[in-house]
Amino acid sequence: MRTPLALKNDESRDTWLFWLTATVILFAGLGLRDPWPADEPRFALVARQMVESGQWLFPMRGDELYPDKPPLFMWLQAAFYAVTGNLRIAFLLPSLLASLGTLWLVRDLGRRLWSAQAGHYAAWALLLALQFTWQSKRAQIDPTVTFFITLSVYSLLRHLLRGPDWRFWSLGWFAAGLGVITKGVGVVALLVLLPAAWAQWRGWSGIATMRSAKFWLGPVALLLPLALWLLPMLLAVNASDDPALRAYADNILLKQTAKRYADPWHHHQPAWYFIQVALTQWLPTVAVLPWMLRPWRDALRARDARILLPLAWVLLVIVFFSLSSGKREVYIMPALPMLCLAMGPYLHDVLAKAWPRRIAFGLALALSALLAIAGAMVVWGEPGFERTLEEARGVAHGADPLGAMLLAIGAFGLAAVAWLRARRGVAALVWVLAGLWVGVSLIGYPLLNDASSARGLMQATGARIGPDAELGLVGWKEQNLLMADRPAKTFGFLRPFDEQLRDARAWQAQAPATRWLQVEATALDDCIDRSRAINLGISNRREWWLVPAAAMCASGQPQVR
Repeated sequence: MRTPLALKNDESRDTWLFWLTATVILFAGLGLRDPWPADEPRFALVARQMVESGQWLFPMRGDELYPDKPPLFMWLQAAFYAVTGNLRIAFLLPSLLASLGTLWLVRDLGRRLWSAQAGHYAAWALLLALQFTWQSKRAQIDPTVTFFITLSVYSLLRHLLRGPDWRFWSLGWFAAGLGVITKGVGVVALLVLLPAAWAQWRGWSGIATMRSAKFWLGPVALLLPLALWLLPMLLAVNASDDPALRAYADNILLKQTAKRYADPWHHHQPAWYFIQVALTQWLPTVAVLPWMLRPWRDALRARDARILLPLAWVLLVIVFFSLSSGKREVYIMPALPMLCLAMGPYLHDVLAKAWPRRIAFGLALALSALLAIAGAMVVWGEPGFERTLEEARGVAHGADPLGAMLLAIGAFGLAAVAWLRARRGVAALVWVLAGLWVGVSLIGYPLLNDASSARGLMQATGARIGPDAELGLVGWKEQNLLMADRPAKTFGFLRPFDEQLRDARAWQAQAPATRWLQVEATALDDCIDRSRAINLGISNRREWWLVPAAAMCASGQPQVR
């Protein structure tokens, strides 16, 4: 029989192993790449402009206001940029730290509700889920809003299941407010109150009361972060006669919230879309769901609110986002931590069974073999694939280095599978996934960065026009302005291309000897002589041209055909 000291040492070892693995997987590659589209350059550009301009209240994208998202995530990026002075590090830190925080919340809540072992397994299940790790290593808003929503549900469950604790009750509502000013959907955390109220009505025990005058501490706490942003913003709008500021306020408060949910204008998907997402992007965690159904059923029959509340909340979140026709896979990511929490107390027994270990081993073997075969085909296969990659993505060095990376990762995975075998299939899967994330981060980031971030395009542009020239951008994307080697002139972002080009011509005509335009191919018109312009090639699946004043027709107006 193991002594308490031995058990404590095992727990300490497991804790250090988990956090070491999580830190290596998540932070691998930090500083090795710039922001990549679609969303990363936009947020990083806004954050850098906040620091450089000193204007943090109204996010700016180039010379236009950016109203699509609340500002908190960009404030965090800007704060890290102001502290570090290194955008390559600063733009990823909010996502990475938020993801570590989410892992800690799941692990700690599992420990408090059941045991250290339950929290340990729940955190591993979350770390290994493909969507969580993939998004955690990207500088999009979703890892940060997932942290705030998880913090909100964590705090509310601390009150409901281990309370009453009105401090955590207030913190839960406050965190939901932080989620609102991060992405607008933070209030979905409060849906956990619905199954709690139902369980109380049905006479379930173990749920702290919500019937108290202190209930109203929650709504007040929810309004605090909203007020910290909205009051200064609305006061500034009302004090200004700038119609652009009023349009910003209308857009961020109405179009990007209620209208985006009720009448979305893009990302239309069928009602079952999120079921498909959960069954694929939440692998390998969801592979054990068949073995979870019986213990969950037994727990619910025993009226165990510790299972009811997180599981019911997960279902409510999926239903909530499914009711809107506009859907993206990241919308349901905040539900994943609570699903892992509900799995935590049963995963040890489930993974001790033969079939779950075999399935984990099979996944590890299949993924390793697929990577190795794909890498070998790229390195020794049809060279036309390299030309296609270069033409479509602007990867100047071709595909061979990427193929070698895949081959190396696959070989590493096959070695881990052969060493650990089916009896330790779960450990084999952990090694394979860790090798994949670390390999792609340390090798893939540098190989793809120049093409994916537009750094290579902008370096070529700067070298061609010389250090003393001025650069204007037409039909530009955020990564072009972000990676420019000098302050670049823009003529709007959402404006029609013909209007941007018209103003760019007038700007260039003021100093034709030193002013150049970088123009996206679809923005070129008949007034531009392409034989005198310079084709810069493909970057981010778009063709770019460098246009000197000599390439413009004398009238400055497109020729009528």
